[in-house]
Amino acid sequence: MSTQLKLSQPLRPLTIRNLQRFKQDGRKIVALTAYDYTFARLVDQAGVDLVLVGDSLGNVIQGQETTLPVTLDDIIYHSRAVSRGLRRAHLVGDMPFMTYQISVEQAMTNAARLMREGAVHSIKLEGGRERAEVVRRLVDAGIPVMGHLGLTPQSIHQLGGHRVQGRDQEDHKRIVEDARILQEAGAWSVVLECVPASLALEVSGALHIPTIGIGAGEGCDGQILVLQDLLGLNGEFNPRFVRRFAQLGDLVTDAIKDYGEAVRAGTFPSAEETYDPIAV
Repeated sequence: MSTQLKLSQPLRPLTIRNLQRFKQDGRKIVALTAYDYTFARLVDQAGVDLVLVGDSLGNVIQGQETTLPVTLDDIIYHSRAVSRGLRRAHLVGDMPFMTYQISVEQAMTNAARLMREGAVHSIKLEGGRERAEVVRRLVDAGIPVMGHLGLTPQSIHQLGGHRVQGRDQEDHKRIVEDARILQEAGAWSVVLECVPASLALEVSGALHIPTIGIGAGEGCDGQILVLQDLLGLNGEFNPRFVRRFAQLGDLVTDAIKDYGEAVRAGTFPSAEETYDPIAV
């Protein structure tokens, strides 16, 4: 199957069935985060398959130390903006901390808000076997669910920081079992974050649903990165698994410096860039 988009044809959002078929066809899923209309439009035009409005917006948009302060209203606001910029990509919205952990009823109410008000196609939540009933009930209600295993940022304090998960035999076995449990509960895909590549490969081979890796090696069925990290807009954050495909931070800083110099020198705006209402 050609990955080249035919722009002459009308584009329709990819469904969970389309993306699951990618795994069957051996085609990698390309996923990125986005948090606003402008970047959503650009990543969609670039052919990205899946866009996640992640609670990582707490870090890269709000300047928070963790994802924990992010609210459901935050995710809904950014998802609604992102949805307006997408024509083809499948849109997933994160369920923030403590919006689904208290009860199944709470999870269903909040997921319904995210689907209805945020215009997402799927929701994502963290956790394994302890979330199985929530996943099952959401799927039964018609809400597609993406799971998230390994390093789960909402449990960062319990995990003791940003550490690779699944290194010892017990944790390895638990992650494999949790992935199977999520699949059986009806999850359509699973994110694997910061786990050994051998473990991610094992999980990917054990499931018929796609795995999306971040810091989990090339054996996953797709990869996701935070857009600002990929573009080099977040120079202070430099984990091993991030590859900077551009250094836009430097370009942005230089452009703003040039603008400041032009303003101070009186060369901006020029005559051609000035609107004179008297001459109209």
